[in-house]
Amino acid sequence: MRVLACALVLAALSGPAASQVRFVIVEPGHFHAALILKDAYPQVSPQVAVYTQLTPDLGEFLSRVTLFNTRRDDPTRWQLEIHTGDGFFDRMLRERAGNAVVFAGRNREKIGRIVQSLDAGYNVLADKPWIISSADLFKLAAALDTAERKGLVAYDIMTERYEITSILLRELVNAPEVFGRLERGSADAPAIRARSVHYLMKTVAGVPLRRPSWFLDIDETGEGMADVGTHVVDLVQWSAFPKDALDYRSDVKMLTARRWPTILTKAQFAQVTGEPDFPAHLAPWVKDGRLEYYSNHAVGYTVRGVHVALDLRWGWEAAPGAGDEYEAVFRGSQARVEIRQKSAPELYVVPNSAAAADAVFAGLRSKVDGLQAAWPGVAVEVRGGEARLVIPERYRVGHEAHFAQVARAFLQYMESPKSLPAWEKSNMLVKYAITTKGVELSRQH
Repeated sequence: MRVLACALVLAALSGPAASQVRFVIVEPGHFHAALILKDAYPQVSPQVAVYTQLTPDLGEFLSRVTLFNTRRDDPTRWQLEIHTGDGFFDRMLRERAGNAVVFAGRNREKIGRIVQSLDAGYNVLADKPWIISSADLFKLAAALDTAERKGLVAYDIMTERYEITSILLRELVNAPEVFGRLERGSADAPAIRARSVHYLMKTVAGVPLRRPSWFLDIDETGEGMADVGTHVVDLVQWSAFPKDALDYRSDVKMLTARRWPTILTKAQFAQVTGEPDFPAHLAPWVKDGRLEYYSNHAVGYTVRGVHVALDLRWGWEAAPGAGDEYEAVFRGSQARVEIRQKSAPELYVVPNSAAAADAVFAGLRSKVDGLQAAWPGVAVEVRGGEARLVIPERYRVGHEAHFAQVARAFLQYMESPKSLPAWEKSNMLVKYAITTKGVELSRQH
């Protein structure tokens, strides 16, 4: 069956022109699919094909795109052609309505569909996670090999790389005059610590978020470490090993892992999903009338002997005016570089000793001076034996804007696939080995 979304479809889609990108969106079950379309891109056709089942997920997606098309300031002009019904994915492969497939939804079948899309000649822009089981690492490797062989782009939506504090932390961790060298640490005193907190109830693009019940099914979405944990693991490697081609089989050692659930009452479940009762597919995790959502993990591991500790959590709802949280500490031989968050994340440099402070602060000022071409206005404020980077508000664009930044990077790589750094391939395999094996180790305890 084909359903045309009123006011969004102006014409049937034909094959994409060689010089133009056309998005094909498959089963947009996560709000991230809509956020890719929050902005327009000059090299992307406004005509977008959507292949999916006719479900409430589709309605949520269309509502968000409609808001983007009808907003007062800088409205988009997306024209959506909706294809629904059984066999929608096979039809997508066959009908060739575009040349770049976007995946942001259910995770269990995602890697198989990514492999088939690449085999069919599509470029792929896919939300995390690509896999939720280590048994699928070979499929991930096959997907990346296929993309490389065919000159296609297979790109992971890692939005947190575009957060300004993450960008500047990476610069400082790789500045010997500030940081020194990365310490190795120990299991009790890791060289790298990171803590991430997400919330189930939130507002996205000005609208309260409605999550489908399958989002809370860990067999479909993955547990917290396998899902949102991808961002935190990615930031560790992207910051500390930015040019190293790591090998997940020899460079990574999982040490410890534990898991615990976030508990949802029936009333909370109804509020976040709109469903009055727990569905059958969640029955294995319903205990005494409450849902045990296994979304929290504490994981320890090493990368080339460097000890890393991650704390990943899901809460019910942030305090008024707050949102998701991320904090991190990277320990160097001269100083620590830290992201701390109360309201907005802030970046600090803490010398390891009073004797080292003058040299560290001098190196920091020199480094920040060198960053002015890329980030004019960033400054250093020294107070109480530590330094804070003063970051102009114009660089704090917010999580939703990062999706357009990722999409623009993907589009640039489509223009020149060989410009995609070779590091990204090994990074993907290491990242997903850590996230999936971390979950599996946590289940043993």
